[in-house]
Amino acid sequence: MPSARRCRCLNLSRAGSAAAVFVKLPARSKQDRLPLGAEAIPRFSGGGYVTSFRLRRDSISSFDRYPFNIPAVRTLDRLELHPAVTFFIGENGSGKSTLLEALALRLNFNAEGGSKDHNFATHTTHSELHEFIAVERTFGRRATDGWFLRAESFYNLASEVERAEKDATQGPPFRAYGGRSLHAQSHGESFLALLSNRLQGGGIYLFDEPEAALSPQRQLSVLTLLHRLVYHRSQLVIATHSPILLAYPHAHIYEFGEDGIRPVAYTDTEHYRITKDFLNRHERMLDILLNEEDADLKSKEW
Repeated sequence: MPSARRCRCLNLSRAGSAAAVFVKLPARSKQDRLPLGAEAIPRFSGGGYVTSFRLRRDSISSFDRYPFNIPAVRTLDRLELHPAVTFFIGENGSGKSTLLEALALRLNFNAEGGSKDHNFATHTTHSELHEFIAVERTFGRRATDGWFLRAESFYNLASEVERAEKDATQGPPFRAYGGRSLHAQSHGESFLALLSNRLQGGGIYLFDEPEAALSPQRQLSVLTLLHRLVYHRSQLVIATHSPILLAYPHAHIYEFGEDGIRPVAYTDTEHYRITKDFLNRHERMLDILLNEEDADLKSKEW
């Protein structure tokens, strides 16, 4: 077995100090490693397999029904993707997960997640939006790997992986997932096991709220893992609420709102501004919020 590599991120949980935290990464074969020196691709260039996707608006009979009545979909024409990392952000119900799901289905991923080889369904809930999405690809580039990771159906995916591993006749079980059943780990541990073992680069990866199971410390670990994937010619599209993940350098950030989709700088996102304001003035903000709630509760007392 090849020895595992370790990637480092900072543990900021200790007051006044920073300690190193390591995440095990599988060793890569020589042919999979990028050349070092002048021949290496730029750090944030990624894979660039999909340049953009567009909504085939002429094929839609009505924008008054779901999901076409969502502002982000109703106003959508063409959306360019960064060759490395693109983020979708917005309030709950803004359509970011719906659009990410449609893109995943158009790229032939399973609606509940997994690779293109996974073909299972526990409860069909996806919309018809993918039927009206056209994907524009980069000529001459072909992804060799891919994965659709969504927090809400990860348990179902882990069960499918468990079934497939039990049916496998060759090799040690769960080798592609770090050697342990995903169900034998916590939600967050299984997420990291997938990212650090199964996803090997050279592919297109779609993540829907990957931070849902992760502590802030583990989100820092994921930043390191994302960068590993980008460096190894990967392209990622991520729907998230995490101000930590959003900090990844040079990424495209698209904000979904009542006026549609617009590009936004990291420091202009609500995720950044609200988190920063709360941490800098948490006592004052708590005082305002809770006093207002107290007043509201008292006004409703009999």
